[in-house]
Amino acid sequence: MLQVEQLETGYGKKQVLFGLSLEVRQGETIAIIGPNGAGKSTVLKAVCGLIQPWKGQIRFEDQLLNGSTPAKNVRRGITFAPQGNRVFPDMTVMENLEIGGCQLPKHQLRTRIEQVVEMFPILRERPKQVAGKLSGGEQQMVALARALIPKPRLLMLDEPSLGLSPGIIKDVFERIETISHETGISILIVEQKVREVLNICNRVYSLRLGRIAFEGQPEELTGDKSKLKDLFL
Repeated sequence: MLQVEQLETGYGKKQVLFGLSLEVRQGETIAIIGPNGAGKSTVLKAVCGLIQPWKGQIRFEDQLLNGSTPAKNVRRGITFAPQGNRVFPDMTVMENLEIGGCQLPKHQLRTRIEQVVEMFPILRERPKQVAGKLSGGEQQMVALARALIPKPRLLMLDEPSLGLSPGIIKDVFERIETISHETGISILIVEQKVREVLNICNRVYSLRLGRIAFEGQPEELTGDKSKLKDLFL
């Protein structure tokens, strides 16, 4: 579904990724882990079109994404939930969800919102709640729901656990796993909560200084604490 081949890119004159290659197959949940500054978020930004490749290729369902924009990539079936500011804080829950489907016709948008909130019952109860007043965990649910509104085939998540309490983190990862199983959406997730993300992914890539340091099955790392430790040194 997604093929990243020999990708080189960065910000300004600073190169961050060096010949990086990875792939996501249909229905897989793929984790990208590694220490801070390894280039994990940069991979997602390049795929969604926020930054452009300097060298290499990004293909989605055999379409070349080099030079594409985030809006075009959403129409192709790629959505991205960035880390940090999860919601538009001054807008209601419903308004946040509507923004997620801004490219859909109105009748399709209403139907899609109804379908998505079935996965997030707490959002059905609070459509007029100002999103900035929600708890961190509730805001993450809004962000996940908003990214699902366009009915993506590839959902990219950048540290969905950031700033959440342990109990809420468990709930968020369970929700991500449910989304994968019930919808068949492919998921590419960057995460620092390594043990949690290894429990829900099919394959894992570990980055170090903009290069792939490990590629394999999650069981290879969960069963080898020394190897896991080495990847973060």
